Amino acid sequence: MILMADDNIIDMNERANKMSFGWNKYTKFGLFILLLLVLLGFIFSNLFVVKEGEYKVIRQFGEVVRIDSEPGLSYKIPFIQSVTTLPKYQMTYDVSQAEINTMDKKRILIDNYAVWRIEDPKKMIANARTVQAAESRMEEFIYSVTRTELGQLDYDEIINDEKSSRGSLNDRITEKVNELLSNDNYGISVTDVRMKRTDLPEENELSVFTRMISERHSTAQDYLSQGDARKNRIEAETDKEVNEMLATAKADAEEIRSEGEAEAAKVYNTAFSKDPEFYSLYRTLESYKKTIGDDTVIILPSDSPYARILTGYTD
Repeated sequence: MILMADDNIIDMNERANKMSFGWNKYTKFGLFILLLLVLLGFIFSNLFVVKEGEYKVIRQFGEVVRIDSEPGLSYKIPFIQSVTTLPKYQMTYDVSQAEINTMDKKRILIDNYAVWRIEDPKKMIANARTVQAAESRMEEFIYSVTRTELGQLDYDEIINDEKSSRGSLNDRITEKVNELLSNDNYGISVTDVRMKRTDLPEENELSVFTRMISERHSTAQDYLSQGDARKNRIEAETDKEVNEMLATAKADAEEIRSEGEAEAAKVYNTAFSKDPEFYSLYRTLESYKKTIGDDTVIILPSDSPYARILTGYTD
């Protein structure tokens, strides 16, 4: 009985050893997989993608050690390096509305916007630290330059499109702002600065609008007066030309009529010279046509030529 019990104990120990070996095998494999996954996760967590239109800034203990700007896959050293993103594309910044005095001592409110971009991220970080700080500094320069430029112009030159140099003014402001940003090594550049609108302070609007309306009425009246003067001048010139044309035509007509009458008289003389008696009769009849009307009463002697012809007595 004792031997049988010992055999059972030995058999149970062998089976326990086999099970323990199997568990150890699976445990090691699981640990290997787990370590592999942790290692892969660790590696992938320190890889990053640089996209089109952005800078990747790699810092080590707060200091910039590298800037990646080309699109693609990049890496950082774990634990001691960190990655931040800065925009590479052009950005629009709405400059705060400000009040400015013109050369003719008028106050106006201007509202600008700027299109800008980061050219050198290292300089921008070194001098401005953040995008917001860079925009704030850029706004200060824009206000300063705009105030100087508009201070050299009268109010009418700014608001009147016919007299204003608004197009070149924006270019000058952009150029001078870029000079200031470059001198201070901010690493940013302004593509364009534009004035969205120029308004008057509320207390000045009514008086200025009234003056503008009065000036427009005066200008309109000048145009009407010039138009009337030009109209009268054109009418006078036209009447003169018409009278000259009528006088010329009348003179030509009189000349033609005279020539025609002379030619007719010549023809009459030639025709009547061939038969004087017929000519005498024709002239008599013509005289009747002119002297005798429907109500004409003529008293003639019986021996007068008229009476003789009318009575048909010719002897």
